[in-house]
Amino acid sequence: MKKDFLTILDLSHNQAHEMVRRAGEMKRTSHRSEVLRGRTFILIFEKASTRTKVSFEVGISHLGGHYVFMTSRESQLGRSEPLKDTARVLSRYADGLIVRTYGQEKLEELARYSSIPIINALSDDYHPCQVMSDLLTIYERTPNFEDLTIAWVGDGNNMAHSWINAAVYFPFQLNLAVPKGYEPGGDILERALHMGARIFVTHDPALAVSGAHYVNTDVWASMGQEQEQDKRAVAFKGFSVNEDLLSSADKEVKVLHCLPAHRGEEISQEIMEGSRSIIWDQAENRLHMQKAILEWVVAPD
Repeated sequence: MKKDFLTILDLSHNQAHEMVRRAGEMKRTSHRSEVLRGRTFILIFEKASTRTKVSFEVGISHLGGHYVFMTSRESQLGRSEPLKDTARVLSRYADGLIVRTYGQEKLEELARYSSIPIINALSDDYHPCQVMSDLLTIYERTPNFEDLTIAWVGDGNNMAHSWINAAVYFPFQLNLAVPKGYEPGGDILERALHMGARIFVTHDPALAVSGAHYVNTDVWASMGQEQEQDKRAVAFKGFSVNEDLLSSADKEVKVLHCLPAHRGEEISQEIMEGSRSIIWDQAENRLHMQKAILEWVVAPD
């Protein structure tokens, strides 16, 4: 039975925790293997990328596999060819698809019609690979998630949605501060709360950050939202992660950003380059987590 990784909730509780532990082990041992020997993964990226592209390509190489990289110029993803046809054809050529796209529905249709694993390398709704690697970054410092408060400051976007899903399996308190009109999807939040997640949503960044051990943020206008930049700059005023905002956080607070960053907007230069930033470890951990995800999708049940 094939295993898709479209959201964190495609994992079980135990699988999610084991994936974080395994990625940490891979990092400590500079892990190399032949688990992907003779296997080829196709990377289809409709959205540009630095960290996701390179970490998957290097990760596949570290595990003994091969990859083919395609952009929207080379692929037929939902254009002149139905997605179900693309899924069935590529299933005959490769051992897995790693897809970075816009609509989550594209990933779901590919998964429905393919006979090979589909990995969500980012969609407008979720970014599970990023948040799993962020969990690794936190786990390295504080492996007991139960006593942690993690704050998200910014848009109720794909990152926020994946943090909401993570809160279902990892017992931290999640505080989300979002401007009015930029709240996370109500159905996503409701499902997580129903499943026992501890989540607090507010329009007040200072309230969300109060006592937080980790503070996360992201750009105010993601890819495809550039035309909203001026509007969002007004709406997100006061949502910048800076010295003033962090003054109410835990005294040992650490700051994460999934990158790329707009310094001086959602995060200050001082915080990004300061001692509280763990952004560069966070970026490195994309590699180790991609390897753990790849190992998981090809491993027998």
